[in-house]
Amino acid sequence: MRSFGKTIKLFLIDGEPNCRMSCELSNWTGKAFKIPRKQVKQCSDRIELQSTGVYILLGKSENVEAGVQIYIGEAEVIYKRLIEHLSTKDFWNEVICFVSKDENLNKAHIKYIENSLYEIAKNVDRSEILNGNIPNKPNISESDQAEMEEFINNIKLMVNTLGYKIFDELIQVNQTEEYREKVSVYINAARGANAIGQMTNEGFVVIKNSEVADTVTNSFPKAMIKMRDSLVKDGVLEKNEGFYKFTKDYLFSSPSAAAAIVMGRSANGLNEWKSKDGRVLKAIESENSSTS
Repeated sequence: MRSFGKTIKLFLIDGEPNCRMSCELSNWTGKAFKIPRKQVKQCSDRIELQSTGVYILLGKSENVEAGVQIYIGEAEVIYKRLIEHLSTKDFWNEVICFVSKDENLNKAHIKYIENSLYEIAKNVDRSEILNGNIPNKPNISESDQAEMEEFINNIKLMVNTLGYKIFDELIQVNQTEEYREKVSVYINAARGANAIGQMTNEGFVVIKNSEVADTVTNSFPKAMIKMRDSLVKDGVLEKNEGFYKFTKDYLFSSPSAAAAIVMGRSANGLNEWKSKDGRVLKAIESENSSTS
């Protein structure tokens, strides 16, 4: 299916990049606001925030792997709810709100969106979700459901554009076997290292259930030992029948960092990761750049 370009308009409400901003997508009735916590009270005159909508509170997580804590909510009056959260929740430092410019969102709509965003964030598992309860999912008509699904897809796009990948999968889901084989690279090495990985626009992802060397070499860098220990502590690496394996897809900053963790030694990922036919990642990337 062909992808088409999209136009997103960002407006810096206060003329500064780290202050309030609104965000609109061409041919979409929705509108987003990104607001620092300390500027929420300045939004009392924003008419759009006196209406029904959904919001995501965002703050830094102590869990290095998660990176961000979130709380997903809905309200019939967004501004009023955010004022309440100033005194009841202290983890967040900014919020992203979504409303409808034609005021076409009702209570059932926003509860449907709230539940869907919660489930997406939970399944993607790229943030620490602080909702105490799973939001209820209301029954809405088939036509309303189709409209809300489109609204949700645009929310995901806007949240990513505004700097948060909390709803984005690390790798494309439902990959065909042919596509998976085309984009995957492998390591099968000493001490039980047996892993699959893929390059993405964000970095290098090691695929769930990849097996890691059970020991590390004496020359293994201290920084990598610390990373490995953190992965074990956070449950990303789990010992099973004498070896460690990844419990989930995991994003590394580079193929070399991923290869080092998998192999338990210093490694050049461009040479260690190989396709099924034996081509190293360095050659694969050179081929791809020459044909693009």
